[in-house]
Amino acid sequence: MAIAAELLRAFGDLALLPPRLLQQVLSQGSRCRELEGLLGAEPELNDTPADPDRLPQRPLRFFLSAAEDSGEIHAANLARALQAECSELNLPAPQLIGFGGDRMLEVGVELLARPVDRAAMGIGAALRGLTYYAELLNTARDSFKERGADVFAPVDSPALHVPLARIAKKHATPTVHFVAPQYWGWAPWRVGGYAKAVDTALTILPFEPAWFAKTGVNTEHVGHPLLDALTDIPTTRPADNASDLVLLPGSRASVIDLNLPWMLERVAPLVEEGARVVVLQDSSRHGGRVRNHVLNSSVQGKVDVRTSDLHKHLAAARSAFSVSGTILLDLLHHRLPTVVIYRLESGLAWLRPRLLNTPYFSSTNLLCGREIIPEFGFTGNGPTGAVEQALHKAHLDEDWRRECIAGLDEAARCLGPAGATRRAARALLRHAQEPA
Repeated sequence: MAIAAELLRAFGDLALLPPRLLQQVLSQGSRCRELEGLLGAEPELNDTPADPDRLPQRPLRFFLSAAEDSGEIHAANLARALQAECSELNLPAPQLIGFGGDRMLEVGVELLARPVDRAAMGIGAALRGLTYYAELLNTARDSFKERGADVFAPVDSPALHVPLARIAKKHATPTVHFVAPQYWGWAPWRVGGYAKAVDTALTILPFEPAWFAKTGVNTEHVGHPLLDALTDIPTTRPADNASDLVLLPGSRASVIDLNLPWMLERVAPLVEEGARVVVLQDSSRHGGRVRNHVLNSSVQGKVDVRTSDLHKHLAAARSAFSVSGTILLDLLHHRLPTVVIYRLESGLAWLRPRLLNTPYFSSTNLLCGREIIPEFGFTGNGPTGAVEQALHKAHLDEDWRRECIAGLDEAARCLGPAGATRRAARALLRHAQEPA
């Protein structure tokens, strides 16, 4: 019955989408102002370790779940952190079971299903996967019923994990959701159901605890897990003699195809003035695609392509031109003056200004609540002149660059320190404690 109820709920949510979208359009202005008032916050991080005297002296069982690639990276790191925390507390090694892929398998998680292998985006993909979705719900239900779990710890992907959390609740299993969903940015109507399903949401951005507090969601702030991957990479800022403008067109083929040709034309004026432009990728997977776009551009022969040593090139750069995404945190780590774009497919052009409840789309600007780096969201050919002017300032205007770098320092302070994954593991262990 629980599985049927979740499927009916999914179809009901789809049927209610039109009136909810209308309500969103009507209330967008007030929601945007509400969020803007919370930006720039610096919440307290919760790094309290579990009390070993209140934990069962048996192997604790955690059901971990990741539905797509980036979430699985955090889930695998969370598994490692749980193992390390249990060892530090002289507890038996935890039993880790759940959903994921190869990364989780490699760190000792017993996989009951592999949704990461099937990860896809969009409503069409979700509808095609309904049978598999129902199988996942059934598998989780059987595991909670037959084997039990001390804590259900889903990572990101609320579309799958909120229904799973409701099933966990029916089997008296507390849910701690690592990476609270960005309901503050769009589709805020989902937060009511989320509050009922999840016991604690672990927030990663500093303004999220205050926003969720207004909606009845219990939170703990752990910080951004991507910072953990940067702990061994020195923080830098552009050297006075740095000359490279690094161009970051995204890591997905469709995003590269949409953005890179347009971006290459925008840097052409700086190339003519002698700037050295380097297109960066963190792997060679799309190297051929990137090189083809460069060869077909007006700057062919004048732009280099690099498909490795991302941080080596960022540390040596002077400025950056990037699509929006998590790469902005890497650019922030190196305090690079950046121009960021969010270019939409023409068919989606009407969505962004009506559905987003944020004054900015780039994480850097959201952290401070003001424009630290120029950002441009558009469709079609967009504001070509304004973008080229912003690139010129980011690369050559010393006064503007100095002010931008000071703002990047402020954004980094707001983001907080590394250690999010350890703090998340500690939160899970505290939820496994017996009542005092």
